[in-house]
Amino acid sequence: MTKQQSPAKPAERRKSHPLEWIMKAVFFLAACFSILAVVVICLFLFANGIPAMKEIGLFKFLTGTTWRPGNDIYGILPMILGSIYVTAGALIVGVPIGLLTAVFLARFCPKGLYRIMKPAVSLMAGIPSVVYGFFGMCVLVPIIRPIAEKFDGSGNSMLTASILLGLMILPTIVEVSESSIRAVPESYYEASLALGATHERSVYRAVFPAAKSGIMAGIVLGIGRAIGETMAVIMIAGNQPRVPGSIFEGVRTMTANIVIEMGYASGLHRQALIATGVVLFIFILILNVCFSLLKNKSDN
Repeated sequence: MTKQQSPAKPAERRKSHPLEWIMKAVFFLAACFSILAVVVICLFLFANGIPAMKEIGLFKFLTGTTWRPGNDIYGILPMILGSIYVTAGALIVGVPIGLLTAVFLARFCPKGLYRIMKPAVSLMAGIPSVVYGFFGMCVLVPIIRPIAEKFDGSGNSMLTASILLGLMILPTIVEVSESSIRAVPESYYEASLALGATHERSVYRAVFPAAKSGIMAGIVLGIGRAIGETMAVIMIAGNQPRVPGSIFEGVRTMTANIVIEMGYASGLHRQALIATGVVLFIFILILNVCFSLLKNKSDN
């Protein structure tokens, strides 16, 4: 009778190479630097913006409809509404086109055409904002001006800015959404076909819903791009610090307000512009929190 063999000892843990420790330290420092940068930006914004809100009055600052720095009147409600309206208009234009383009590229586009369309969409993301602004001034404004004049408006309006921003957020939405659709397991599509669904129905009823988390991420990134855009909006939005009465009137967004006046602002005026940046920062923060809650709800 043979002796029972003793169980094998667990393999000794491999000693880490010094280079691995160095790379771990580099990665850790990079992560810490990113967090530190966010913390420093937050401290700067709140340290300079909150005192201005206290001096002006939080309610007057957020709900005031008059922005007149020469008279120490600082109401940013027109800029808040301008940012919301322009961003909403950009989503109305960009989201349907972007999602349909992503679905086409992921599931319907022939390989030969894909080699042309994919680089073209990616190229849109690299075009500078000022070039989009020139396009808006030279193409969109002349097209919209005759229509806007019938409603006592102008070509430099909220509608023009919304259309242009809708074009600018397309590459973000298309690329993120396409990657999410391609990441869906092929078994979802095959199972739908096995149940008798057509190719189109399988894509829109099985694959597309399964990619909704990534699609929502693309839309949120598009919102961030739209609400933070400055140069193109300055060139075509009209830059009028008033509550717009129609889509054919000019608007001024929060980012445009900061860029236009920060160069010569001082004292309370400068602090009020920084406080505007605080409001914009909180907008983005609320947006990200809502997206996280929506994502967690959909995952559960």
